[in-house]
Amino acid sequence: MLKKVIHTTLLLSMTAGLAACSSGTAEKQVQPSNEQPKESQKAVESQKPTSEKVKIVFSQGADQTEGTKKLVAAFQAKHPNIEVEVREFPNDSSQMHDQLVTILGVKSAEVDVVNLDVVWPAEFAQAGFILPLDRLIKDDNVDTSKYLKGGIDAGYFNGQQWALPRYNNAGLLYYRKDLVKEVPKTWDDLLKQAEQLKGQGGTKYGFVTQAKQYEGLAVGFTEFVSSYGGKIIDEKGNVSVNSPEALKALKKLVQIAKSPAVPSNLNTFTEKETLNAFIEGSAVFARHWPALYAQANDPKVSKVVGNVGIAPLPAGDARSAAALGGWLAAINKYSKHPKEAWEFLKFAVSPEGEKIIAVNSTQTPTYLPLFDDADVQKASPLFASRDFVNGLGSAIPRTITPQYAKISGVIQIEVSKAITGEQTPEQTLTNLESQIKQAINK
Repeated sequence: MLKKVIHTTLLLSMTAGLAACSSGTAEKQVQPSNEQPKESQKAVESQKPTSEKVKIVFSQGADQTEGTKKLVAAFQAKHPNIEVEVREFPNDSSQMHDQLVTILGVKSAEVDVVNLDVVWPAEFAQAGFILPLDRLIKDDNVDTSKYLKGGIDAGYFNGQQWALPRYNNAGLLYYRKDLVKEVPKTWDDLLKQAEQLKGQGGTKYGFVTQAKQYEGLAVGFTEFVSSYGGKIIDEKGNVSVNSPEALKALKKLVQIAKSPAVPSNLNTFTEKETLNAFIEGSAVFARHWPALYAQANDPKVSKVVGNVGIAPLPAGDARSAAALGGWLAAINKYSKHPKEAWEFLKFAVSPEGEKIIAVNSTQTPTYLPLFDDADVQKASPLFASRDFVNGLGSAIPRTITPQYAKISGVIQIEVSKAITGEQTPEQTLTNLESQIKQAINK
């Protein structure tokens, strides 16, 4: 069964530090809270549900599918006394991060359940923005062992569980099966094929990826560094970004970004531009997340239906490395209705809730048994694909630290300068080493 494959191939390969595409910028880095989490936990436990109708607000990025609407409808059918308003934030996770920090930083109760990028829980927990969930999980017998370990670990910080995973993903290599005869195994192979195949089959580009100065660039940099055997911060907490391995990785990233195989304006590409280029038939290869698969095979929007291949990202000198992405749900510490907020959060991550999102939004579920569900597999063949499982198996963590937003912001700025030629890769790593140390020391 695919479930067994995922347990052995995926869970054992993902470490406790796994974390999602995206994070906040440095400007809104939050400060630690001196309040004790146990006190806020007691507030949840002491609140008694009311028979009167209660309204809670669920905040997340804009959902262009019917998934969230159906999730809310299914929940309210079970809980008619709880009305759920969906508050949509920008899909740019950096902007969403900063807006949430602004709201929670003034102890506002205007949102109750919040979607968090997988790299945010430690930051929000240390700041005192969200409630610990351990007692609630125990009392309601939520079996976290049935979820992707990386997603669970991403919501765990300082000995407590602060968030639960809703959907996770990892970077994948997409390619045109009608043009590519042999899937590239290394970044050198990819670059060679991208330059050779550019222009064939109506394509304009050999390769597209995310290179704009935003979290997507930090993700790409992390993937390259790991694939060449480097680390941004090592296991002991030491800043190790200025290494020979990281230098080779950055030089390869810059080489690809300046290659004639990619768009001349690659430094403006986010997930949206990458997706559009691939489904319009303009690119031979693309680095993207699992959500692209369904759209690339939708005849209503895609010109490459039937010719979409997926594979793990190419390897550097050390391995193939893909950043684990996705979103978790947490409860605003200042919510006036934490019991009702927990009921909605619990439903959102339940088998029923995650199935609704998997089937209607094609987001990768984190509840493991769903990978054996016929409806889920029908919604996206990706969920039953061994190639997809292998791609997830190459997932690597982004550092789980309260300073992640600051570190990511530094990476975005400095690596962008290297890509545009404003500074050398050597100077970039020197700058990163210095600034990341400052961020951690603060």
